[in-house]
Amino acid sequence: MKETAQNPPPKGKIALVLGGGGALGGIYQIGALRAMDEAFEGLDFNDLYAYVGVSAGSFVAANLANQMTTAQMCRIFVKNESDVHPFHPEVFYRPAMREYVRRMLSVPGLLTEACARFIENPRDQSLLESMTILAQAIPAGLFDNQGLQDYLERSYNLLGRTNDFRQLSRRLYLIAADLESSEAVRFGAPGFDHVPISKAVQASVATPGLYLPVEIDGRHYVDGTLRKGLHASVALEDGADLVLAINPVVPIDVKAAVQAGTMAPGSLLNQGMPNIFAQTYRTMVYSRMRAGMAMYETEYPDAQIAMFEPVRNDAKIFFSSVFSFQSRRIVCEHAYQMTRQDILARFDTLSAQLAPFGVKIRRDILEDEQRTLSTSLYGEMLPLYVARQKADGPGYLNRLGAQLDNVADFLQHAREII
Repeated sequence: MKETAQNPPPKGKIALVLGGGGALGGIYQIGALRAMDEAFEGLDFNDLYAYVGVSAGSFVAANLANQMTTAQMCRIFVKNESDVHPFHPEVFYRPAMREYVRRMLSVPGLLTEACARFIENPRDQSLLESMTILAQAIPAGLFDNQGLQDYLERSYNLLGRTNDFRQLSRRLYLIAADLESSEAVRFGAPGFDHVPISKAVQASVATPGLYLPVEIDGRHYVDGTLRKGLHASVALEDGADLVLAINPVVPIDVKAAVQAGTMAPGSLLNQGMPNIFAQTYRTMVYSRMRAGMAMYETEYPDAQIAMFEPVRNDAKIFFSSVFSFQSRRIVCEHAYQMTRQDILARFDTLSAQLAPFGVKIRRDILEDEQRTLSTSLYGEMLPLYVARQKADGPGYLNRLGAQLDNVADFLQHAREII
């Protein structure tokens, strides 16, 4: 077929693959995506070939596929500026009260069973060994993330969005692990595309032990990082030519972090078990991810993968609290700036990868040392506002004049935020 201006040659298929990392991992991804969005000219992050998300990445990927821009995600989930559908991080951490009560009610029966076992076979096991059956009273998860599902369900039912994979204009795959079979499941793929997007996100982020497993069609699902930390193979198998991947799950290099001044000596051990567990989890996921990336080079020799992730000597994400609005803003700003520096450092390599797809990297934006997440979000809004008014027709000046009060309010709001 002859190539014309109306029918240009295909530029290739670009997919976005997002890893896990908990709630702060999602915040990191939003900041990184915002940096990429403004630096990559010719690339629309709401109009890619495919989106693949696991754990926190499923939350971000589903929003992008549902036409939520990177700027909107920053305002809603980081700066908490949405009046239509405000977001509160507490939806991630609601105690599983029903589970607690159910397990507590099971204690008398378990005690009776333990005593009966000891009486029947006193020589086979001690009373203490018989009491180990009480472990069944431990809750299956500390938190219930049903609130997240409810929030997304309401959000995706707003005008212009959908909670149905089959109604999306682009491919969306959200990865979870079947608890009974341990197999990875691709919600959004044929056979699993009838599941509501909000429910698939809930299942994908259900970290074992932290959240209750999520029941869907009689099966129970948990966090998809149980299988892999980054499911780039899903996009590659679907025909993607270029994969842009963001992996927030990187173990901290304590020695390097201390030398860089981002953490004090002994911080990892002194702050207790949660940090030990986090470091162990990050190490496990990161090593598996790296092994998988090495395999992709052999299995998909013609495909290209551009990886973006935190440096290992930076502890800002590791010790941040998702409950604090200030922490979320700091992490997002940090991810934004670190990604800008990373893109600039790899300018030639990334330019060569993106050029065949019609994407150009804006060096002038990356070299702007005064640029922040806030100026990125609000510094360019007034010219866009005027342009939209002008596009309405010849009477735009009159309409714009009638709305000067609104513009003044906007400028005041921007000054307060910046």
